[in-house]
Amino acid sequence: MERLNSIEDFKNLRTFLSKEIFRPDKDRVRICCGTACTATGSGNVVRVFEEEISKKGLELEIVKTGCQGLCQKGPVMKAEPYGYFFQRVKQDTVKEIISTTYSAGFPVRSLLYRTTFLEKPIEVMEEVPFYKKQMRIALRNNGRIDPCNIYHSIAVGGYSAAEIMFSSMSPKQVIEEVKRANLRGRGGAGFPAGAKWMHTKRAPGDVKIVIANGDEGDPGAFMDRSIMEGDPQSLLEGMLICAYAIGAHYGFIYVRHEYPLAVKNLKIAIKQAEELGLLGENILGTGFDFTVYIREGAGAFVCGEATALVASIEGNRGFPHARPPRVSEPGGGPWGYPSNLNNVETYTCVPAIIEKGADWFLSIGTEGSPGTKVFALTGKVKNTGLVEVPMGITLREIIFDIGGGIINNKKFKTVQTGGPSGGCIPEQYLDLPIDFDSLWKVGSMMGSGGIVVMDEDNCMVDVAKFFLSFTQSESCGKCPPCRIGTYQMLQILEKITSGNGEEGDIEKLERLAEIISAGSLCGLGQGAPNPVLTTIRYFRDEYEEHIKEKYCRAKVCSGMGVFVISQSECIRCGLCKSACAYDAVVERRDRYFIARDYCTKCKACYYACPVDAVKIRKQAYVILEEEFKMPPERIEIIERRAGMTLKGVLESKPYKIVTTTKDRWIADAIKVMSENNVSGIFIVDENGKLEGVFTERDIVQCVVNKISLEHETVKNIMRHDITTFDPSMKISTAIMIASKKKIRHLPVVEGDKIVGMVTFRDLVSYLLPEICYMAEVTY
Repeated sequence: MERLNSIEDFKNLRTFLSKEIFRPDKDRVRICCGTACTATGSGNVVRVFEEEISKKGLELEIVKTGCQGLCQKGPVMKAEPYGYFFQRVKQDTVKEIISTTYSAGFPVRSLLYRTTFLEKPIEVMEEVPFYKKQMRIALRNNGRIDPCNIYHSIAVGGYSAAEIMFSSMSPKQVIEEVKRANLRGRGGAGFPAGAKWMHTKRAPGDVKIVIANGDEGDPGAFMDRSIMEGDPQSLLEGMLICAYAIGAHYGFIYVRHEYPLAVKNLKIAIKQAEELGLLGENILGTGFDFTVYIREGAGAFVCGEATALVASIEGNRGFPHARPPRVSEPGGGPWGYPSNLNNVETYTCVPAIIEKGADWFLSIGTEGSPGTKVFALTGKVKNTGLVEVPMGITLREIIFDIGGGIINNKKFKTVQTGGPSGGCIPEQYLDLPIDFDSLWKVGSMMGSGGIVVMDEDNCMVDVAKFFLSFTQSESCGKCPPCRIGTYQMLQILEKITSGNGEEGDIEKLERLAEIISAGSLCGLGQGAPNPVLTTIRYFRDEYEEHIKEKYCRAKVCSGMGVFVISQSECIRCGLCKSACAYDAVVERRDRYFIARDYCTKCKACYYACPVDAVKIRKQAYVILEEEFKMPPERIEIIERRAGMTLKGVLESKPYKIVTTTKDRWIADAIKVMSENNVSGIFIVDENGKLEGVFTERDIVQCVVNKISLEHETVKNIMRHDITTFDPSMKISTAIMIASKKKIRHLPVVEGDKIVGMVTFRDLVSYLLPEICYMAEVTY
């Protein structure tokens, strides 16, 4: 590879390559060899193509490109010069592609994209709904070039911005152009890149460093990875422009070692750029030197934070430290040198800004967030993959127009943006424009660009637990609020999802979240509670359902709900009985039932049933129609009664409130109960505050234990550990709590005011006719 010694040499090479490398009349296969398509077999497809070309002597060029975006349908490829876009290409379809497309000029119709099987197949990439609303700036060369061939990059405009910069711009002009474009950092914080560059340039010292953060720790995020794999030269060019602007001569790309393909392609790209004279000493004869090194991280999430990343580059443990000094100040960067730190996507946008101008960049996106943003679209959408869209596009457009909607046409529930430190956004905000400021307002954030879509089968308490478990395990442990607080939050969420949640747990989570956010040093700890806070904010009813009714509507959390077998759907195969290790599935009259006393709610029967006849229900009364063939009118009655509140019970059957003090003799208390014809009285203090209850059961205890009624006070026999019930509580919930705690008299209290008393008998009497009916049908 002959070294270029001047800008004129580069111009001549670029002119030649732009005409010769990708001639429009040449037969060419552009096949995705990014990580996702490689995982689905693109390597084997390339091998078979090469074998067929060699065997038949074909003049067919193979370009192994980076990610083309539509990872869900991989391996994908473009057949040129025809423009056909093929999806799910397999090695056994290669011969058909050659014979049908490259010999006859027709597409292989079975490989074309279809929205549904009934719709007409789409032949070209630009017409596929996934690509229609996209606009590529950072990903402009992904899917077009071989990332391991620098000539490909130059042929499509690579290093043209560097040529313009060296030819006609001063460092100050470069910074001003980036500032005027209002390029905001694509790593999550959205800080203006131009301001950061200026701050680093003005920092005292002769040695400056450019750092590219390629450490994506978010689960499901692969934006920077795809750029490093598919177009590393654009990253290097962006770093070169930054180095020229701030006066730096050294650069580091920090990339986690779990990205082997990205590391491999970056090493090749750096070597080729140095050999060609675009990196290293005396670049293009301008006298400017810039050398780039790769630092592989161990994969710690905390090393995405600036100061922890610097420590890792230095070879130390990735511990964040307090700022100032900032990374751009003396003492803040590696080995104390002022450094400019941006993420990979930010640097990749810079060459396009220098080449086309700030005005062009400002014309895209929104006023406060110009340009585009790359997102990793994952979760319960039909089309997952890499998406680059103008800022200001709505979540609805990304999920339903680009993503194709929810898998199996289920109901959309929420979308999580910003990675583990982001938030869950409900359906009511689907038309929210995506930019840095709008997402903050609803409790989420842009983050590095992860978008996880969830449907009705996702439990929001479980989702919060998942993200918090990740951040808790990734905590560096330096700050007690993060190290201990996230663990405590996780324990509460574990308790709630296992069916042991208690009143007050939600408030504890909120209080802990506030302490962790305020007391943590770095962004990881400060943002760790966000998924919990947003799920509580928008899905509080699910938390309350888990705690009060011990039910998970998504049927995700173990130990929740009532397991029953739908008799109308059961095929009597017995697989549920075979799967149960606790003999909870019993057979009676050629029917299978689940004995709830033995059921551990392990879900073995639920997963074993081939026809989904095993159901997880909210309460026993909702399964009457299926299990006991109860007529609809009876179902309606029992559902209405079980859903009735304690306030309604008291209105239909008022309870006379009778109070006394704990110092009264037991005999006097019994006399008061008899005179007022009540089964229980309230024990209050001198201020009228409830201290306990004295009921018929306490009288029985006195007789059994031979306690003197005339010489003992109520204080020695009454119940002190009382459980109070709110008037708004449903009968079904009250019955469940009373049964569990073995309570016969339920004091109904609103605030500090005693409203009345409801007996367990009162509650059961509403359901008694239906219970008798159930027994008659079953036995």
